[in-house]
Amino acid sequence: MHLLHDPAAPAAAPIAFDDFLKVDIRIGRIIRVDPFPEARKPAFKLTIDFGPGVGVKRSSAQVVDLYAAEELEGRRVAAVVNFPPRQIGKFMSEVLTLGFPDAEGRVVLFSPDSDVPLGARLF
Repeated sequence: MHLLHDPAAPAAAPIAFDDFLKVDIRIGRIIRVDPFPEARKPAFKLTIDFGPGVGVKRSSAQVVDLYAAEELEGRRVAAVVNFPPRQIGKFMSEVLTLGFPDAEGRVVLFSPDSDVPLGARLF
C-alpha cells in the first residue's frame, strides 16, 4: 500500500501554519457528471460549482467504484481550488476533489455533514 493511503503511517513532517493557509480548500456542488472512458483508471469528469468567488471548475475523480453518476449530481464536495490545472489525457482538471481511501483503497469523497454555502473555505 502506498504511504499516502496507509492509515498506519505516521503523520507527515510538521509544516508552518502559513503553509497550510496557502492551500485553498473550498466547498462546491457537483452540477454535472460525465463518463471518462479514456482515463487509465476508471473515473468520472465532474463539473463543480464553487459559487461566485471561484466559479465553475472541472475535475477528474476516480470514484466509480463507490458512486453512480446520478448520486453524485447535487452532492457537496471539498476540493483544492488553487493548484495549477493538470492535463489528464485529453481532459484538463482544474481542481483536486478530495477524498479518503476506504479499507479496500476506494476513494470516499470528503464532504460536510451539514449544509454550508458554496465557496466556503476550510480553516
